[in-house]
Amino acid sequence: MLDAIKKLGPGLLFAGAAIGVSHLVQSTRAGADFGFGLVWALLLVNIFKYPFFQYGPRYAMATGESLIDGYRRLGKGILVIYFLLTFATMFTIQTAVTIVTASLASYVLYEFETIAFGNLLFTSVQIWTVIILLICTAILTLGRYKLLDQLMKVIVLTLTVTTIIAVFASSLNSESSVSFSQTFPVKSQWVFLIAFMGWMPAPLDISIWHSVWSLEKKKNSKEFDTKSSLFDFNIGYITTIILGLGFLTLGALVFYNSGEVLKTSAAGFSSQLIQMYTSSLGDWAYLIIGMAAITTMFSTTLTTYDASPRVMERTTTLLSNFKIKKSYIIWLTVLFIGTLIIFFFLSANLGKLVEVATILSFLTAPFYAIVNYKLINSKHVPEQWRPKKFMRLLSWLGIIFLIGFGIWFVTTL
Repeated sequence: MLDAIKKLGPGLLFAGAAIGVSHLVQSTRAGADFGFGLVWALLLVNIFKYPFFQYGPRYAMATGESLIDGYRRLGKGILVIYFLLTFATMFTIQTAVTIVTASLASYVLYEFETIAFGNLLFTSVQIWTVIILLICTAILTLGRYKLLDQLMKVIVLTLTVTTIIAVFASSLNSESSVSFSQTFPVKSQWVFLIAFMGWMPAPLDISIWHSVWSLEKKKNSKEFDTKSSLFDFNIGYITTIILGLGFLTLGALVFYNSGEVLKTSAAGFSSQLIQMYTSSLGDWAYLIIGMAAITTMFSTTLTTYDASPRVMERTTTLLSNFKIKKSYIIWLTVLFIGTLIIFFFLSANLGKLVEVATILSFLTAPFYAIVNYKLINSKHVPEQWRPKKFMRLLSWLGIIFLIGFGIWFVTTL
């Protein structure tokens, strides 16, 4: 059992990156607005995205190269498209997850009056944003992948346990009737539906991050092979589904039909989320909910902060045919500065930016799905690790689902 846990790594990093805005904010909002009515959307998008996420670690371990290298095999144009898509979204995504983390930290720690550093430090979202980015920078520059790997095991375990406790307590204390009838949103809510599925469980480009993390894990553990990487991925993926359902359940039991309108600002939503949970479950739940919320968002902030510089480092090397010294640190610095610029100058429009980013994630998903499918079936992948009939069928159904919903959304709005 302990040996199996030691082999876990990239799958938990995937879970840490995925379980963030999509779960804490979007899943909670889905439950608050629709009750259990959007469980169908959560399950379907997880099922149909599964093959393309799985092809990340499968390809990396079977070929010894990341999906980024595979994209280059398909032509420089594919890699240029990936570079442009990543550069266009990485700052907004990082700002979105960081500001939610900072808002939660500011609100939760403000309640602890014994902290002796003054209210300014622990109530200012701006200061917390800088602090969180600096903490993440220190973790990644000092420990790099090995520390991130070890830390994520603790974070995901803490997150899973606290969320399960919160769901169980909420179900015991809820007095409202529960209906599991499924619903399809009206036209005015279609934007939310696409945004919800766009980041559920995560944007498809995280499959590329996962392929890079898998190779890093292989460097630190010689026993980490293709078979163990798929087991590791499945553990992480199942965790994201369980927690997605968990946060949707919390939203349905605590918020649905309560008459309370969820706020759209990060600070407002953070305080409202915790206040509503504690008023429903009791003051004893404050620390549990606070820990679950902060852990959720910090794991996402940390993993996205590591992944974007890591993939941009490899992408620019392949495009330029020249390896720049300390390229990872350079891209980490660029992301740090870009995130702060967007936060301090465009934070008022952050809600709209996040909405655009999530919708773009869904609309660009067919690109990653088709390219990943083509790569895993290419000749340089050992035949034993190419997908079997069931996975090929699921892949085609997934591609049809993603393209179909994308066309429907674009043509009906």
